[in-house]
Amino acid sequence: MSEREGRVDPGRGAATWRDGDTPVLPAPQGVRGWWRVLRRGIPAVVVLLIGVILILPLRLAERMFHGPRRPWTGPYVQGVCRLVLRCIGLRWHRVGKPMRGPGAVVANHSSWLDILTMNAAMPVFFVSKSEVRSWPGINILTAVTNTHFVTRDPKLAREQAAQFAARIRAGHRLLFFPEGTSTDGQRVLPFKPTLFQGFLDPDLPDSLAIQPMSVIYRAPAGTDPRFYGWWDDMALADHLLAVLSAPVQGDVTVRLSAPISVSGHTRKTLSAAAEKLVREGFDFGSKTS
Repeated sequence: MSEREGRVDPGRGAATWRDGDTPVLPAPQGVRGWWRVLRRGIPAVVVLLIGVILILPLRLAERMFHGPRRPWTGPYVQGVCRLVLRCIGLRWHRVGKPMRGPGAVVANHSSWLDILTMNAAMPVFFVSKSEVRSWPGINILTAVTNTHFVTRDPKLAREQAAQFAARIRAGHRLLFFPEGTSTDGQRVLPFKPTLFQGFLDPDLPDSLAIQPMSVIYRAPAGTDPRFYGWWDDMALADHLLAVLSAPVQGDVTVRLSAPISVSGHTRKTLSAAAEKLVREGFDFGSKTS
């Protein structure tokens, strides 16, 4: 990996992308800065809390009529995430159409904001490491989005693969981050082919497809281009305050590429094909910003 791409630290419990030039996060400045935090943050938290409360009876009714499928809560969560983005003031738009039929989504990973921006673009269910379940603030978002948690333990690999296959068969659009870490939002790291082995499980539908998603954040004018990236050892609270207190917000584009049929692929060729399309979407979006 080149010096420009940074590195992934193997010494931590989860892969973490690092760069020697990690910026200092701007703190809220004066009364106006803290007013922006309150003006954006309080409505966003209220929307999330109401979303969590209302989704519980909705899921109960959904289970009664549809079993493990999620035809109602997927679009519901999509609406909640769009409202939160509106509260924050982060503008977004989608290019391309969500896939139809059984499948999953793979995307580049830049920030905790991905939970909101990707779900705003299409109903998805994130796949994340189990420790994220205990992160303050993020655990509310994962509860609303019905995140699928996995434990990195070889002894549980078969059991977790079965759970993954069951959710795919139920029509859940699971979203994976093949880079294995978040970055500064200015690049796409090499994909890890191991992840794609799960898509080749014989219990999955023969028509299974993978849709590549590229997410391009554009920082507010006059700020560091990496403003929305959340990586290295950045504290979540500090990054959240920096985003909420910004005098103006930037925007984000979510590009959906054509789905890739899993049939005929190995994990390595599937990984390479998905990475190519994510990179192309990311590079095109970055050049047109």
